[in-house]
Amino acid sequence: MNRNMKSRHHIFQILPIPLWVVLVSGSLVLISGSFRPRHFHSESFHSRAFMSAYGGLPDTSNALFTGSGKCAGCHGTDPNHFANVVGQTYPAVPMPNGHDVNPTDQWRSSLMANSAKDPFWRAKVAHEVAINPSHQLELEDKCTSCHAPLGHFNAHHLGAEHYAMAQLFQDSLALDGVSCVACHQQSPGSGNNHSGVLAFDSAMIYGPYGAGKDDPPLYDPPMITYTGYNIGYGAHVDGSAVCAGCHTLVTHTADLEGNLTGGDYVEQATYHEWLNSVYADEGEMPTSCQDCHMPKVDGPVMISSGYAFLEPRSPFSQHLLVGGNVQMLEIMRDNLDVLGLTASEAQFDSTIQWTRNQLQGETVELSLEGGWSELGGTVIVRVTNKAGHKFPSGYPARRAWLEVVAHNGMDTLWHNGGWEEGGFLVGVDEQPFEVFEPHYNWITEEDEVQVYELVAVDVNGVPTNVLERAAASAKDNRLLPLGFSLDSPFYDTTRVEGAALMDQNFTSQAGAGMDELIYEINPIDVDITGGDCCNVTVDVRMWYQSMPARWLNPMFAIQDSSIQAFEAMFQAQGAAPELVAFERVVIPVTGGIGDASRRDISVHPNPTRDGRVSVTMTLGDTGTLWELYNPAGSRIQHGITSSTFELQLPATAGTYVLRVHGGAQTWTRRIVRN
Repeated sequence: MNRNMKSRHHIFQILPIPLWVVLVSGSLVLISGSFRPRHFHSESFHSRAFMSAYGGLPDTSNALFTGSGKCAGCHGTDPNHFANVVGQTYPAVPMPNGHDVNPTDQWRSSLMANSAKDPFWRAKVAHEVAINPSHQLELEDKCTSCHAPLGHFNAHHLGAEHYAMAQLFQDSLALDGVSCVACHQQSPGSGNNHSGVLAFDSAMIYGPYGAGKDDPPLYDPPMITYTGYNIGYGAHVDGSAVCAGCHTLVTHTADLEGNLTGGDYVEQATYHEWLNSVYADEGEMPTSCQDCHMPKVDGPVMISSGYAFLEPRSPFSQHLLVGGNVQMLEIMRDNLDVLGLTASEAQFDSTIQWTRNQLQGETVELSLEGGWSELGGTVIVRVTNKAGHKFPSGYPARRAWLEVVAHNGMDTLWHNGGWEEGGFLVGVDEQPFEVFEPHYNWITEEDEVQVYELVAVDVNGVPTNVLERAAASAKDNRLLPLGFSLDSPFYDTTRVEGAALMDQNFTSQAGAGMDELIYEINPIDVDITGGDCCNVTVDVRMWYQSMPARWLNPMFAIQDSSIQAFEAMFQAQGAAPELVAFERVVIPVTGGIGDASRRDISVHPNPTRDGRVSVTMTLGDTGTLWELYNPAGSRIQHGITSSTFELQLPATAGTYVLRVHGGAQTWTRRIVRN
């Protein structure tokens, strides 16, 4: 007996009570007897007036899929307060003041629901096409596979070779984004595919219920009647594998003339990062993507409106589907009509708050320790990743950084990693896009900022934001998840790249998901009198940006209506970073601080066009070791000197790092070759 036949058979089981409360046309009716009705549902419950409460959600079908409007009638707000509220009893009672967790309203203001209407995504597709117009069909087809799956896969199901953006704009189901059936219609066995390769069953909806004899049987008549789908238990919809198809993306590399090189580039690999952690199914702390991004509620929930005889289900996963992209959520909230969105401002505000809660409560933990003497301060910052993947993860524009501020009362002594209007990162964003901030394990200057990011480079080794040109990574020092291993079979898609590989405080802590960073703080012209009354307070913040202006500006230079439309929305939003974590340490001062603690090392000219620079040091007469590191983090020159000396940088443009070691201290200078 198959699962569906078994479920229908069990619908007629003997009930434990003689009376049943059933909702009919908004009224309570008592039905005497000992059998659960197989199908008792008033047509007026799905009236057009009721459905209009979900205005804009498509309730049509194509050859393969059905729109979210078909699902909203039962899985949205229940006007009679039985379904989709937490803590429902059996038999059900109205709960007008209950906590409403209906999937429709939680999902509709998520980035998943609005993936096909995302103005940045549309602008980025236009950008890629503008760079390589001969690849338009292939680019648009690949991009729509994850952002507009109901249109893309239906077209391929009907025999189309490509699915283009022009088709998406006229396709209501494509505009439904990653909607209900994009997940619940995926076939068992998901997880072996990636890069937008998904597999669907044409007439099945899978859910997390109905697995065993103790689980209330599935009630399938409404699904069959109103949507044409059968329903069944699918373990895969509650596991991370259902996310894999879109959350690992490998792209084909093209050179600067648009010719495919035959090489591939891992643009994002969130699913594989999870596999390379303790949270994987076979790990020490198995935790699925849904456990964090669809947190379960404490209490049973009746999952369908209109059937008051149904038994509530537990556990119930909320369809919050939030990550960290507050910036795009705010842009969407502020442009509902322009973007044709169906969620309200209030619904977006709820999703924004859920996103901030996740960023600030479940992402990063900071710990500090430090000391302060007549030579200045030393602060050790430890950053621990609490997420089940790298942070930041996903799209390569994203970055996070540390801001460190030392102050005595109202006086700021030292400020590193500050930002200004428009999310402008001081000490970093003054540089052209082709120059990126190196990874640090020791910071001595205010303009040396620890930025956690992925930097893609083209076939010439130059940083690029054109995804099809990405050939390699010059830097990937994003925080690693707990249990990450450089020996993992998934390391080929989750590599650490650049100078972070040389940082023992980063790689040796890989399994702990931690980075340890030392700040040597030597303020100029500051005098603090020692004693019990005097302390220096050091504040450390971690900030996150999903779409830095620095990353977007090369795209904004392209003339295209989609790009300029997004640019206007982006500028209006303000692009401020999001606070992820904050920690403070108060350090007693054990002596005075003055000019004597400042050790002067100057580099001129900087930037340099021909690679020739003069280094002047006033460290005394004792010979001092200096080292020069290339942009990849490898030491390429070194020597011992006590005064001025000349350096000749290699011909490759980028940011070089000069480290000078004197006594127990190390000084660092960045040298930029254009």
